[in-house]
Amino acid sequence: MSWRPPARRYRVLAIRDFRILLADRLLAPFANGFSIVGVSFAVLRVTGSTADLSYVIAAQAAPMLVFSLLSGVFADRLRPQWVIIAGNLCVVAGEGTFGLLMVISGHPPLWAMISLEAVNGIGAAVFYPASNALLPQIVPEPLLQEGSSISRLAMNAGQMTGAAAAGVLVAATGPGWALTLCAIAMSGTVPLMLMVKSGGQARVGGQAGDMLAELREGWTEFRKHTWLWATVIQYCLVMMAWNGAFVVLGPVVARAHLGGAAAWGAISAAEALGLIVGGVISLRYIPRRPMLFVVATGGTFALSPLVLGLTAPLVVVGAVSFAIGLLGEVMMVQWTVAMATRIPPDKLARVSSYDAFGSLAAMPVGALVAGPLAAAVGVSSTEFAAAALIVAASACTLLPRDIWTIRSGDVTTRGREQAVEDGGILGPVLAGTARAIPGVAGEATASAPAAADLGSARS
Repeated sequence: MSWRPPARRYRVLAIRDFRILLADRLLAPFANGFSIVGVSFAVLRVTGSTADLSYVIAAQAAPMLVFSLLSGVFADRLRPQWVIIAGNLCVVAGEGTFGLLMVISGHPPLWAMISLEAVNGIGAAVFYPASNALLPQIVPEPLLQEGSSISRLAMNAGQMTGAAAAGVLVAATGPGWALTLCAIAMSGTVPLMLMVKSGGQARVGGQAGDMLAELREGWTEFRKHTWLWATVIQYCLVMMAWNGAFVVLGPVVARAHLGGAAAWGAISAAEALGLIVGGVISLRYIPRRPMLFVVATGGTFALSPLVLGLTAPLVVVGAVSFAIGLLGEVMMVQWTVAMATRIPPDKLARVSSYDAFGSLAAMPVGALVAGPLAAAVGVSSTEFAAAALIVAASACTLLPRDIWTIRSGDVTTRGREQAVEDGGILGPVLAGTARAIPGVAGEATASAPAAADLGSARS
């Protein structure tokens, strides 16, 4: 296939490694789409308990507390694609085994489901910092916005297709086959990552003390930027509430009122369609005040638990998911640009790991609390409480001056000056991307926005 005609309009497509990365970012989110629908309905089919679903979803998020930080160090030491391969193999092991247990026995024990989703969560935790470090080593700085937007378009198209197909598959054959297909498709990403030639040179060696020093260096860089740590705190609370209200209780509402797995697959697909439209918009649109846009977008996440608490019709829930997906995607591209141009490239993976760690740190709490709280006070009351927390956290994040004063036109200049001051080398390779949901989704996602990405990838 000749890439010359599209490459004339989008120059980033002329880069071989970027085209391979694009194929990976179609396939991996497609596989994740089967996990999005399959895991929740597998737990509900086996136990029927919202509390048990909380424990399993919490197990997905808990590894972020450790492995996102370690991934940032390893991605700065090694070729990032090696770290991504390790993360994807964790997903293959976790979801593949879960799927086989569902197909063979139909009733795996709760401890097995929790353990396997923890393995899957390790894969998600490892992915985001490494993904953020890889694209800047593939795409030149002038093509940053274009490369990030097209990369994320591919991710979201894959997730939309996978989630829609998974909803139909789960309704027809059950969640076991969806999880098995997730593992099969994810295994196809390994040869793609091995084909990527860019990625810098691995730094051999490194003692435990060196790792702690590198983590401290990343932390020092992270806390220097008010816009960064303020939005991370915001999304820590936003994603805690959203993870419990939407990821845990959303399938419960869908099962009881909206039509079950097929309806949840349609909601996930609507969100992914919004992400695709947002990616197209991001090719042209740049907010004048990107951090203000990031914070305001976090506030809109309150709409999801609000409409679920009201048990709105499926079309309304789908429309809200579409709108949040659209805004979230424009936000994620702006966040990607801000991170890649304002953070020195030699520290980007470690700073991204603190971004992911902070943003996602409370997600297990949200998942653990949502099920028991819903059982005690009702699903609707829990959804309304989550919406209120999201609005309050977002309103407080509007207080720092940097949120209002940072403008899109000064990003690259400041990023270059900061990198020079800190000894970083910009050269021709500064660019960036994010994953959902995560990672990620998913890639993901969330990050301050990683959490949004990874959260979307788990919805």
